[in-house]
Order: sequence, then C-alpha cells, then structure tokens
Amino acid sequence: RSRERLVGALEEERRRIRRDLHDGIGPSLAGMSLQIEAARNLISSDPEGASALLDAITKRTQSAIADVRQLVYGLRPPALDELGLVGALSEQASRFESGNSIQISVEAEGDLNGLPAATEVAAYRIVLEAITNAARHSRARRCVIMLRRTDELTVEVRDDGLGLPEGFRWGVGMASMRERAEELGGTLSINSVPAGGTTVRVILPVTSA
Repeated sequence: RSRERLVGALEEERRRIRRDLHDGIGPSLAGMSLQIEAARNLISSDPEGASALLDAITKRTQSAIADVRQLVYGLRPPALDELGLVGALSEQASRFESGNSIQISVEAEGDLNGLPAATEVAAYRIVLEAITNAARHSRARRCVIMLRRTDELTVEVRDDGLGLPEGFRWGVGMASMRERAEELGGTLSINSVPAGGTTVRVILPVTSA
C-alpha cells in the first residue's frame, strides 16, 4: 500500500510540474519573446518606449526565475546538493534560531555522504517539520537534531518543550512526516519524554531500492 501511495504521489507530482510549466512558466517565456521582438522594432523609432518595454521584460524575467526556483525547490532543496544533509539542516537551524527563542544544534555520527536522494529529502523535510513544531507550538528552549548512519539512517529531533498534549492526535503535518518515512520503507515515532519535551525518531533505509 505504501508503494502504491508513493507511485500515486509521484504521478501527481509529475502532473503538477507539467501544469506549472505549461500554464505558468511556458506562457510567461512566450510573452517575453514577443515583448523582446516589439522592443527591437521600437529601438530606432521610439527609444523611450523600447526602454520602458525592456524594463517590463526585466520584471517578467525576474518573476519567471522565481517560479523556476520555487519549482526546483519543490523537487529537491538545492541546499542538499550545495551543503549536504548536515550542512543544509544546520543552515535551517540557524534561520529558526534567528526568528524564534530556541537554540537548535545538529549532531551527526557516521558517514552521511552518498545517501540515496530520496532518503536525504525525506530526512530533511521531516526534520524541518519537527523543528517547526518545536519552535512554534512546544515552547521549547532547546532542540537537538541527531543523525546517525549505520545500516540505516536514524534521525532524532529532541526538544525540552511541553511534550505531547493529552489526547494527542496526528495532525496533517505529523501525518505527512510519517507518510514520508513509510513511503521509503522506514518508520517514524513521536513520543513525550518523561523529563519533559518530545522526541521525533525516524529510521530510513540507506540503500536504493
């Protein structure tokens, strides 16, 4: 069932990308091409008009670039390729610290190079959701992200916040975290810590299927 959901999710993602390219970025680029041709025709007869048209093209180009970046980020965060999993998570931890009263540290054991792409993305997305919850909802002052690679990748996000509320139910964000893990054949658990706080623990495979 997990594999069926994964295949379905991949097809839906392909459909979304096709729609975004066809309905958004494609027409925008086509429109810019027409504007460039119009500006070329105005250069000699109306330089000011050509200049104004080129300004408009510049703005549309910047908007198209932003759309492409958003599309690329949806597929795979560029920071994973630029910084690796630990570096990308450390960067995000710093950003969360600057906007919230929480201290976040990242610890790693084992060689985290060469992880399957899907495992890296799943770990990254799950950790971001976990630290978002810790920063916004748990009143935590400290959060520790621990990554350990052996025959599998184990990721723990521990905070010293309020812990899980009584009658806790999986919300949309937490359900998404669990689905990301299960789609790869992994597991995810969320538990309160007796001393206070919450631990999110995910185990993911490190061999490509």
